[in-house]
Amino acid sequence: MSKPKRVIKKPARYCDMVAYALPVIDDGIPYTYKEAVQSGAAPYGAMEAALINHEDWMEKSCQGNVDGSLLSIDQHIPSEILLDFDSNVDGSLLSIDQRIPCEILLDFDSSFQLNFIASKGLTSALAADTLYQGGDSLNSSSTLVSKNGLFTLGFTRLGSAESNASYLGIWYSNDTSHPFWLANRAKPIADNSGVLAIDGSGNMKLTYSGGDPVEFYSSQSSASNITASLEDSGNFVLKDENSGSQQVLWQSFDFPTDTFLPGMKLGINHRTGQTWSLMSWLSDLVPTPAGAFTFEWNTSVKELVIKRRDVIYWTSGPLRSNTSFDSFSLNSGDLDFSFINDSNADEDYFMFTVSANQFTPQGQRNFSMLQLRYDGSIADQRTGRTYGGTACKGNNTDGGCERWSGPACRSNMNSFELRSGSFVTTVPRKYDDNSSLSISDCKDICWKDCQCVGVSTRGNIANNTGCTFFYGSFTQDLSGNAIQHYIIVQGSSGKRNWIWIILASVGFVSMMGLAGLLWYLRRRRLREKYLNELLTLDSTNDTLELENDGNKGHNLKKRIEELINLYLRPSIEFRAVLLQGKLPDGREIAVKRLSRSSGQGLVEFKNELILIAKLQHMNLVRLLGCCIQGEEKMLVYEYMPNKSLDSFIFDESKRELLDWKKRFEIIEGIAQGLLYLHKYSRLRIIHRDLKAGNILLDENLNPKISDFGMARIFKINDLQANTNQIVGTRGYMSPEYVMEGIFSVKSDVFSFGVLLLEIVSGRRIQSLLEIDGHPLNLVGYTWELWKAGSPFELVDPIVRESCSKDQVLRCIHVGLLCVEDNAVDRPIMSDVISMLTSEAQLPLPKQPAFSSARSIVEENPAETGSINDVSMSTMYAR
Repeated sequence: MSKPKRVIKKPARYCDMVAYALPVIDDGIPYTYKEAVQSGAAPYGAMEAALINHEDWMEKSCQGNVDGSLLSIDQHIPSEILLDFDSNVDGSLLSIDQRIPCEILLDFDSSFQLNFIASKGLTSALAADTLYQGGDSLNSSSTLVSKNGLFTLGFTRLGSAESNASYLGIWYSNDTSHPFWLANRAKPIADNSGVLAIDGSGNMKLTYSGGDPVEFYSSQSSASNITASLEDSGNFVLKDENSGSQQVLWQSFDFPTDTFLPGMKLGINHRTGQTWSLMSWLSDLVPTPAGAFTFEWNTSVKELVIKRRDVIYWTSGPLRSNTSFDSFSLNSGDLDFSFINDSNADEDYFMFTVSANQFTPQGQRNFSMLQLRYDGSIADQRTGRTYGGTACKGNNTDGGCERWSGPACRSNMNSFELRSGSFVTTVPRKYDDNSSLSISDCKDICWKDCQCVGVSTRGNIANNTGCTFFYGSFTQDLSGNAIQHYIIVQGSSGKRNWIWIILASVGFVSMMGLAGLLWYLRRRRLREKYLNELLTLDSTNDTLELENDGNKGHNLKKRIEELINLYLRPSIEFRAVLLQGKLPDGREIAVKRLSRSSGQGLVEFKNELILIAKLQHMNLVRLLGCCIQGEEKMLVYEYMPNKSLDSFIFDESKRELLDWKKRFEIIEGIAQGLLYLHKYSRLRIIHRDLKAGNILLDENLNPKISDFGMARIFKINDLQANTNQIVGTRGYMSPEYVMEGIFSVKSDVFSFGVLLLEIVSGRRIQSLLEIDGHPLNLVGYTWELWKAGSPFELVDPIVRESCSKDQVLRCIHVGLLCVEDNAVDRPIMSDVISMLTSEAQLPLPKQPAFSSARSIVEENPAETGSINDVSMSTMYAR
């Protein structure tokens, strides 16, 4: 190779570069650096690499000048690492995380040739994640990084400032405080002399000054192409590259420490006799000597077990599914966990996997791994949640805990609790300075001493080990500012405990039986009372007319009695939170719960019950029955699995499911349902509360109009009616209804127009929009776009590319016609359907009502609901 040369000949500019695997060029023939080392052409020391056409791998962002000085480095640079060059050259040594001025590496000449110069610290410019046989080595100033950047292998110092031993370990790249694997846990190194290498015979060893080497793999035959790679799973694997299948000779996953990773095993290899288990650290700071706990797989019961000094401490219970045990399941959050148990002639093991690891070194959350902590709990390092032995504090047996063995002085109610306070005693405390004792060992010793009432670690012993035992009485500091100790909370004697438990149980059962009898008798009386109230209540003329119209021989009382008898059966399970239930025959139902706080009284309840029972149309929700019990009144509908339209159209993720074809089908379905109410049902019905929340969607996303509690019935010849009580939802009510209390079929047409514009745009009517600084609601915004000749801008971006532009514009046109200020200018629903489905020329829309939004910012669209007595903000027509 040619002698290294000074690259920068004149001031240059800063650049950002992404460095990939670089070939080494010797006399114009490219070959890898590994081959160069093996051939002797590129021994340790300076080397020069050239890459033609740097634009294939480099991104440039020039920002300033540098002084052109050379840079020496003391580490190799992984070829996959992102190098961000934007700092000045001061001659200081470089670590991997520092920034390098790109002029040190780049010489821009006519051939766009890249020159790479490095000093004697370079071990491999080709493989940041791999250690090669016969030349590569890893020392205290170098690391291996997995290709995905999640994991780092290197030397780290653990323990107190006094011990500060050096360990070869693997850690998550964002957190070096607790490596999840340690190679030399039993033999920590006192200084920085540790070196990991694969010798010429294929043996992988950790050598250091003043001690015997730690040998991980001893080759039985001469091998010439052995590599050790840190994989994306966090597994450090030794392979024979010459074998056809890249035979695995050794891997760190076979020798876990205290952390369980996806793909790692717990169990036994029957063929080799090797077992896989975790062993906790002694404390948060001390990995050596090993802690009190082990985490194992019970192959006979198929359960996870935590042992403390070989005594069972906690069990998960048998594996019940691929996601849970009896007493253990992971809260997966945004990852899909899966538990696996494989039992065969060779192996019997447990492992877990995740569907995707979505984290990078730049992420804020840890990679998914389960750590056996020094206190016997299992911690999910990604979420911070703890499982397993967290609740095991003495005689507690909840959540899989085993009762601690101890003397008779420890009752069934005794347990350890961490509390702030101090001890008042004439008995001096005792100390045990054994640095091999963890806090769990201290608890166990105290538990077996009937005089001991509390324990903590030794304050003057490094690394939170050793024990201090307390006697006498404990005074708690409720402020929490005092020193914390683990205190044995005293319980009652076992005999007295059982007496109180029996007495309390008998008393409770007796009281519950009496209460049940009283409830049953009261329920019978109230049932008849509410039935009579429902049948004798004076209602509006339209309700009375509905009761008698066309059904002179119909016995309303008998029908309601049948419904009540059906839906008050105890076997029906109503879940009030979800408003969903199931009938004895397996049919799912939806329950509308009307209480005093719902804003609807008995008149509205009766109105909806009688009215909707008369209606039959595919775009109207079907009423199955009712339930009256105490103050509760419920209407039972057919179950709509997709809930209401507003849960789709206004949800950023779910509205993608509604393409334009489906949206137009929903618009047509709503229009057909309204036409039936206005014209083809036995009575002319005005809904008065048509909105997205009252449009339910079945399993095929077909729309069904619901909520008829505010509906009014017209005689065939009636055109309009007046009311002093304004009911409805802000934004959907027509101007003549809001201002004068006048309602007609044109009131529903206005509401339909607003709903149509919401479906097209994916925006709520209450959305605060602006044009030229003027606040507008959705109707006003649509009108301004129409006047400007750009109504297509209203369309939801999700469907803008795939929709029929002519059809969408026709829908917007019809929507504006439906929200005309004057009711006489609005079309009837039969005309609306004709306009939507034909290509006939449409009349030009006029200025709509309520196009400004003066007070809209004061309202929360998510809380908008139907109202009875409306207190309206003043709205102005433009």
